[in-house]
Amino acid sequence: MVWKLLSRNNPRASSVPEGVRIYAVGDIHGRADLLAPMLSQIEIDIALRPISRPIAVFLGDYIDRGPSSRTVLDLLTNDDFAVEKVFLKGNHEALLLKFLDNSEILDGWRQCGGLETLISFGVKPPINPAPYERAQLARSLSSALTTTHRQFLETLKPIFLCGDFVFVHAGLRPLIPIQEQEEEDLLWIRDDFLLWDREFEKIVVHGHTPVRQPDIRPNRINIDTGAFATGRLTCLTIEGAEIAPLIDVREWLRGLPHLGLSDSGLNDLLNSARMGSVQDTTLASIHERAMAVELKAQGPHRAAAIHVKQLRESLSFYDKDSLARLDPRKRRFEPNSP
Repeated sequence: MVWKLLSRNNPRASSVPEGVRIYAVGDIHGRADLLAPMLSQIEIDIALRPISRPIAVFLGDYIDRGPSSRTVLDLLTNDDFAVEKVFLKGNHEALLLKFLDNSEILDGWRQCGGLETLISFGVKPPINPAPYERAQLARSLSSALTTTHRQFLETLKPIFLCGDFVFVHAGLRPLIPIQEQEEEDLLWIRDDFLLWDREFEKIVVHGHTPVRQPDIRPNRINIDTGAFATGRLTCLTIEGAEIAPLIDVREWLRGLPHLGLSDSGLNDLLNSARMGSVQDTTLASIHERAMAVELKAQGPHRAAAIHVKQLRESLSFYDKDSLARLDPRKRRFEPNSP
């Protein structure tokens, strides 16, 4: 499904600059199992639909609630994801940073899912920690954070503007100019923003308040689909005036094509490569296909990563039907479809 948003006062549809494509990613909340294949989804979409400036905009709340906050931070700071990235601050990142400075907020943070984050970093708090134990927990978490993690958390942006769109974690305070918005509102606001049905200066793309599916309105777009509880992590693309979601990453993983080599055929190819008798291929690409044999043990997200590597090497590796199965925007693959 593709949308275009029209202003009440301007017949021109809201858009981003020519040559730019935005990939806006909703609240991740410790679901590294969903984030890893989604990063592959984005890279494959770019490979199939090249554009001069793709930008991945992450709307904050990378941590808490879900089981793998540390792995999420590792994935987001990994240079293997070779796309221009914008990382926005969520209220949960603000809570973590506040806890490092003031361990007395532990109870409030735990109610927001902070316990799962502590455990993901190897820090296990007692059921009812005394004040000195809370201080020790903050020190332990600080020690567990790598320099890269800390730099990431301390340099998150509160807001990002692109064309007719503004990206924030929670929303905007109505009637306040964008440049005068307070960070507290950008990270925490709910009803005053959500119940406002008039236009803002720009279309607001946000998360923070879970919805069952992307909520597309004339003045705002909510893409927090409650990944930690629902298993659905949303990525919305904006190109020109067209707005479209990538398909549910779980559905996409189930439809991925095999890389097309049996165990025996793979061994023959590897042996031939070692003997120098394979033409028009590389040992590296063969090893990538060799990894595909182990996919049943490693999970389908590994298949997605292998497809990314193969697409970087050559689109010609795939036939028409396989490319259709790889397409992150194609909701259902029908064999022999035109």
